[in-house]
Amino acid sequence: MNQKTNKTNKTNRERTMKRIAASALALGLAAAPALADDAACKAVRFSDVGWTDITSTTAVATVLMEALGYQPTSTLLSIPVTYVSMKAGDIDAYLGDWQPSMEVDRQPYLDDGSIEVVSTNLTGAKYTFAVPDYVAAEGVRDFADLDKFADRFGREIYGIEPGNNGNRMILDMIADDAFGLGDWTLVESNEQAMLAQVARDIGQGEWIVFLGWEPHPMNSNFDIEYLSGGDDYFGPDFGGAVIHTNLRTGYAAECPNAAKFITNLRFTLEMENEIMGAILGDAEEPKVAATAWLKAHPDVIWPWLEGVTTFDGGDAEAAVRDSLGL
Repeated sequence: MNQKTNKTNKTNRERTMKRIAASALALGLAAAPALADDAACKAVRFSDVGWTDITSTTAVATVLMEALGYQPTSTLLSIPVTYVSMKAGDIDAYLGDWQPSMEVDRQPYLDDGSIEVVSTNLTGAKYTFAVPDYVAAEGVRDFADLDKFADRFGREIYGIEPGNNGNRMILDMIADDAFGLGDWTLVESNEQAMLAQVARDIGQGEWIVFLGWEPHPMNSNFDIEYLSGGDDYFGPDFGGAVIHTNLRTGYAAECPNAAKFITNLRFTLEMENEIMGAILGDAEEPKVAATAWLKAHPDVIWPWLEGVTTFDGGDAEAAVRDSLGL
């Protein structure tokens, strides 16, 4: 990235932080519980971009919103289609706004006022290239090291689903011949297929470089190391990230109670890793995994219900306790 691009991104981030603060203030003004939502608000439409961490958090929101009397649904969409759908009014909420890596995807919709960033639901995440530890031990610890061992990697980088922002950044590197990667190839698939390839290659001691991130069970299932040096593409601190909650503009005014609950959601790396582990490792359905985790950690729930009622205006905590058998 050149200096002009970096300055533009910095300006966009500063503008966005102001909008986040303003949106959070607006949603938090009322200390009393929000009024019961209108009938049209009963159906709550989430986007799930197909990453297991977002599937997990969306499942948590779904289980609790059902307990509150709502009828949430989740649609599998790519990141670009998610934002187009929010602008069109077809999606209400998205819990997986990774920043800064998704800044390019999100910014046009902030600029035209069609989405709002209402809260930060996770900190401490990261997203960048990873390699098996035995590859790192042989000298691959930085993006600049990759091309030194191009033949060992087959000049391939494993990404995830087409249209994903991480894949786009890899394609940008290849187009820019950054780190000498101009003659490398991006292998696009999806999260599960990529991780299956990682598992096969690690099992056979083969070399592979792939998109890695945390939270995710890959960090405990495989011995991997993240590469330094990718700051201009993925951001500093190994692609250090915060995850935001997005609402389509107007949703909080139309459905204040549902919006308040969604805005209240806060997650942790440990929580997401455990739920993802149940989904990926134990083949549990997302809602089943989310329900089990919530039953085992009920104290996490109650702050999310502050200022929130059931759909029909009843006691939110009582409804959740009854639904989960607490």
